[in-house]
Amino acid sequence: MKAIRRFTVRTVLPEVLAPLEELATNLRWSWHQPTRKLFEDISPDLWESSGRDPIGLLGEIEPERLRELAVDREFVARAHALHEDLRDYLTEPRWYQKNCSSDAPRSIGYFSPEFGIAAALPQYSGGLGILAGDHLKSASDLGVPIIGVGLFYRSGYFAQSISPDGWQEESYPVLDPDGLPLSVLRHPDGQAAHVSLELPDGRWLQARIWQVAVGRIRLLLLDTDIPENDDSLRSVTDRLYGGGGEHRLLQELLLGIGGVRAIKLLVELTDAEAPEVFHTNEGHAGFLGLERISDLIGEGLSFTEALQVIRAGTVFTTHTPVPAGIDRFDASLVRQYFSTDLLPCVQAEDVLALGAEDYEGGTPNTFNMAVMGLRLGQRSNGVSRLHGDVSRHMFGALWPGFDADDVPITSVTNGVHAPTWVDESLIELASTKLGTTNSSSADWASAAVSNADLWNVRNGMRNQLVMDARARVAEAWSKQNPGIGHPAWFSQLLDPDVLTIGFARRVPTYKRLTLMLHDPERLRSILLSEDHPVQIVVAGKSHPADEEGKRLIQKLVEFSQEPDVRKRIVFLPNYDIAMAQLLYPGTDVWLNNPLRPLEACGTSGMKAALNGSLNLSILDGWWAEFYDQENGWAIPSADSAGDSAERDKLEADSMYDLIEHQIAPRFYDRGPDGVPTRWVESIRHTLSTMSYDLSADRMVREYVERLYVPAAAAERVISADDYAPARALAAWKAKVIAAWPLVAVTHVESGGVDAVPQVGDELHVRAHVTLDGLSTDDVSVEVVYGRARENDRLESPESVTLSPLRSVGDLVEFAGTVTLARAGSFGYNVRVVPKHPLLASPAELGLVAVAS
Repeated sequence: MKAIRRFTVRTVLPEVLAPLEELATNLRWSWHQPTRKLFEDISPDLWESSGRDPIGLLGEIEPERLRELAVDREFVARAHALHEDLRDYLTEPRWYQKNCSSDAPRSIGYFSPEFGIAAALPQYSGGLGILAGDHLKSASDLGVPIIGVGLFYRSGYFAQSISPDGWQEESYPVLDPDGLPLSVLRHPDGQAAHVSLELPDGRWLQARIWQVAVGRIRLLLLDTDIPENDDSLRSVTDRLYGGGGEHRLLQELLLGIGGVRAIKLLVELTDAEAPEVFHTNEGHAGFLGLERISDLIGEGLSFTEALQVIRAGTVFTTHTPVPAGIDRFDASLVRQYFSTDLLPCVQAEDVLALGAEDYEGGTPNTFNMAVMGLRLGQRSNGVSRLHGDVSRHMFGALWPGFDADDVPITSVTNGVHAPTWVDESLIELASTKLGTTNSSSADWASAAVSNADLWNVRNGMRNQLVMDARARVAEAWSKQNPGIGHPAWFSQLLDPDVLTIGFARRVPTYKRLTLMLHDPERLRSILLSEDHPVQIVVAGKSHPADEEGKRLIQKLVEFSQEPDVRKRIVFLPNYDIAMAQLLYPGTDVWLNNPLRPLEACGTSGMKAALNGSLNLSILDGWWAEFYDQENGWAIPSADSAGDSAERDKLEADSMYDLIEHQIAPRFYDRGPDGVPTRWVESIRHTLSTMSYDLSADRMVREYVERLYVPAAAAERVISADDYAPARALAAWKAKVIAAWPLVAVTHVESGGVDAVPQVGDELHVRAHVTLDGLSTDDVSVEVVYGRARENDRLESPESVTLSPLRSVGDLVEFAGTVTLARAGSFGYNVRVVPKHPLLASPAELGLVAVAS
């Protein structure tokens, strides 16, 4: 008989074991090895069967075992010592408190549609969520005062299984919050705190607020599955990235508007500081800016004045390099929701203008969440150096007249949280030989760690992956074939001594899961080579609605089931954090072959590199800026190929060539001691040169120093004196925008250079500019110069500001000097851009006048 309902009953701990409660409910255990070891020692079998989840373990442990532990002095002492260590971790000053000045924000709100923190809290689908989870963990380790905000999805993303014919099948196990590391935010009387959103037709959407302790960070997750909602609204937070357009819109309204309201309740009910800076991790949470505008209108500001305030304190991060990856809604649907009292005093037309694609190449009557994010955030960034450049081109139409280099989108390359992703055996090696458990700062070039030491650890990681892969394949067989023993060859699946290549990620078509199958016979010969055999471990999920992605999975599964290769290539179902933590370390080579430049960053290869794996990748995402010819191999991009089929063939052939002629021979080139010295040199180089740069600690520090601190300073300045600077800036922008159609560079002349210009000569430039009533303080007149290339385009341009000399009416003469500092082709032009101390970029208003 099946239960009609299930829930989790938490155990009652003996008083002497009370510290286990906080140790289990603060997710710091997920990256703190001594705490994990404590729970494992309670019951190794239950630890594994619970999915290495402390709450699941404590829910299954027998009372008799708890009584045994309560009188075990050594265990009790360990539990209390670890609890004390946690309390110190939560309260002691860390990097942020020790190194950041009073200008640093007192609190930052970090909004994301998904958070991948631990397998025990499955609220993620892929890289975006894992990145958000790593951001919170490193912020905790560094002491950065972030409040995270997301949604609680009762069915998470989905659980993947593979049918006998290789087709992806999805199931949606319902999560029981009582069995998760969550607590409800409550009023002093014990009543659960709710946020409410007014919807069309007089309906209200309400959500309870779950709290998650992620080290020092508090994460708020909004949940609509409560009795106060009708059935249709209870399902708003049912699944991550589920449902159609209106369902997604409701999720994003709740995340943005409801998320800000949840923070306000948190500040009211606890000692939490109100955020000075809000970070929107992708466009899904963009509506948060509108809730903040509504609050400021309630304080007496106009919409435009309030917009200046929230822009100053908002950071927007874009993660997609393709327009198809952006959430876009029909403008009429958005108008319907904002024609209510959802946001008092905010007019629907003002909202629609923020997301309108009212630029060249845009689609009329469309509301674009990324466009709104860029318009609401004064500071924005891509997630790798190349992705920043791609984003400047992709969104350049928002700043017409400016070159892509001037588009105000910078980049902060993603990083990964080393304590989460570095295997315990490598951390143990660092501790034993180098005296540190911080793998990111360890001196891996030190002779204290021998080549044999590194190789032995890498062999152990590979063996660990092989054992896990066999167990997962056997488990999947048992679920599909209950009562039938699995085939004998499962015990020979993969070989712990064979060169292992890993490939795991989401499965949209641009990531090209099946590029390795472009020439099946050549791949077969690589896998089955007698001298240099290779094995490949693959994992990944396709979005449930992506039929083409599912076909790619099926194609790979079908190949992997062919009798001659089935021990050398395997697809592991249900890719998640738990699998990844063994997969990344266990691979010798991490493969990534997207269509360049469609990979925004690609952090899976970073996680592999932090474990000493070498990368084999297209020069896209993070690899384009970190590849140095020693830390792996670059697959040449066939950008000039005639069509996609030719491109795939050329790039697949290059990949095969690298594996056959460089990678495999180097791996199997062993010395008398059995160690592949040249290979281990690359491992050592990778660990020595990349461990810190690829870490989320580096990433979060960069966000703090380059974006959060400037945003906080700007927000404080613009909010001073009852928002007087915001009112003045709004009025100034209106004046400049009205005058700009008649601003022009009417004449440019130059002199001071001989007939044959030489390095060191000075070019004197004069420009006559019509300002149409603007003052010289309102504009910056610049000579922009650089190497002149094809079609007179300036390469790597620099600029010098010209000074006003004299004026006649609206016509002003500006002058300045440019020193010719380098030989070669030289070109210049003169432009006029708005100038104001509260602008973060000359391009911010999208206004420019250029000499012609």
